[in-house]
Amino acid sequence: MHSLKLILAIGIFAVLAVANTSQGKASDSDYIAQALAAAPPGVASGAAVIRMEKNGSVTTLRAGKNGFTCFLLAPTSGVCADANAMAFMGAMMKHAAPPDAIGVAYMLSGDAPGASNTDPWATAKTADNHWVVTGPHIMVMGAGAKALGYPTTKDADPTKPYMMWAGTPYEHAMIPVGSPK
Repeated sequence: MHSLKLILAIGIFAVLAVANTSQGKASDSDYIAQALAAAPPGVASGAAVIRMEKNGSVTTLRAGKNGFTCFLLAPTSGVCADANAMAFMGAMMKHAAPPDAIGVAYMLSGDAPGASNTDPWATAKTADNHWVVTGPHIMVMGAGAKALGYPTTKDADPTKPYMMWAGTPYEHAMIPVGSPK
């Protein structure tokens, strides 16, 4: 029940994910494979997979058994997050205070089409929102991530660790782990 509440908490985040997809609805098996590609095999093997529907509802395509949940943000960009990271993302989308717990999320397929490095709610690149595209990476979320001491510059170098959304309650570490595809 607890993980279901966390999944539902990111519903608003999911609406943005649906808005960013430009292709038709993938088959369940294709969607599951693409979502699981966001995580290392050992995490993916036990992760739940959810799909955000256009109406904002969440469909569970595969039950999980390790506390991670994977879903697509764009046709080739997925995220696989633990319960704490899911709660962090849910709080962000509700404009609520994020939990203090450290959370981890994988995006091993990268984050194309990218995101603003300064505005947590931006859905498209503008002249002043410091858009950044990071290749394969992990994210460390929660107040403790700030202690890592990574750069907080608005124009981040996505080939090195940096803090996204610095100075906001949703500041989190972005740690590249490979080259963009």
